[in-house]
Amino acid sequence: MPLSKSESSSITPQTRDIVSQGLWSNNAALVQLLGLCPLLAVSNSVVNAAGLGLATIGVLLGSNGIVSLSRHRLTPAIRLPIFVLIIATFTTCAELLLRAFAIELYQALGIFIPLIVTNCTILGRAESFASKNALGPSLLDGLMTGLGFAAVLLVLGMLRELAGTGAVFANIDRLLPFAGNWTLQVASGYKPFLLAILPPGAFLFMGGLIALKNILDKKRANPSPVKQQPTPGKRVRVTG
Repeated sequence: MPLSKSESSSITPQTRDIVSQGLWSNNAALVQLLGLCPLLAVSNSVVNAAGLGLATIGVLLGSNGIVSLSRHRLTPAIRLPIFVLIIATFTTCAELLLRAFAIELYQALGIFIPLIVTNCTILGRAESFASKNALGPSLLDGLMTGLGFAAVLLVLGMLRELAGTGAVFANIDRLLPFAGNWTLQVASGYKPFLLAILPPGAFLFMGGLIALKNILDKKRANPSPVKQQPTPGKRVRVTG
């Protein structure tokens, strides 16, 4: 259903810019190339990618919100240590929640949940955006940045799991206990491409995604001109 004129005018240029930057034009994984260590390590399956993506979104939302609320009370000397402490606090909360409600997923992700603290994307958004903007835009920036990072994780996890095993959504009950067996087998007799779920496969598929984004951006920036049909010349009848 299309937005009315009043509804479309309520979407400010800042909101559109935040959404566009976080999801596509300044994507943390595809453009800034931040957080690649956990992204490449756990993206061998959809469930692992989804678990890390949700944890990263939660930490981004929490840290951006607290940094924005306290931005006028922090002096430059203690600002960065406080930011790291805030991020570490929310990372610990995400780790404890996974340990309490999704222990198998927590064990599968291993050290990469605590390593969210070292994700430069989160500290970068806290420093460059949340510390300079109000609560609403800061939360939106954290959400869009997290969704952009999680989307790359999910696409990479789906491609690698599909190519490596011939199925997707295996062990999804680790994240969704009510899911049961949602494993989708693509084709019977598929020969697994094991390189896809090994570390070299992560680099290959990630390089493909970056190349695809660059191609799409180039086509959007320089669309091919529409070929105009030549107009037939008018015949002039000459009588003599």
